[in-house]
Amino acid sequence: MNNRQFGNFGEEIAVKYLQDNGYKILARNVHYSRFCELDIIAQYKKTIVFVEVKTRKNNDFGTPMEAITKTKYDNIKKGALNYLTEHPAKDYRIDIIGITLKPDLKIEHLQGI
Repeated sequence: MNNRQFGNFGEEIAVKYLQDNGYKILARNVHYSRFCELDIIAQYKKTIVFVEVKTRKNNDFGTPMEAITKTKYDNIKKGALNYLTEHPAKDYRIDIIGITLKPDLKIEHLQGI
């Protein structure tokens, strides 16, 4: 499995998790530049949620959450603002979902980062 396939596998887990928790998926893998991709755009009640998904096989080299750098966050924020220009919304937030596959599947969801 290459890195792209691995990332898509993690996003599929995140989509199912979000749907099981009452989120409606609006879009996936929306690109605004070479550096800005929004993994998942969802709606929870009246809030638009921009979700960054990080997947790791294990935590040997750090947790998925530790992979979110200031630069990555800034790019997500730029993408969210571009999306909101095209699709105005009053309420929105940025979430991160970290997925660790081994030793057991662990899903960590940080809301409103």
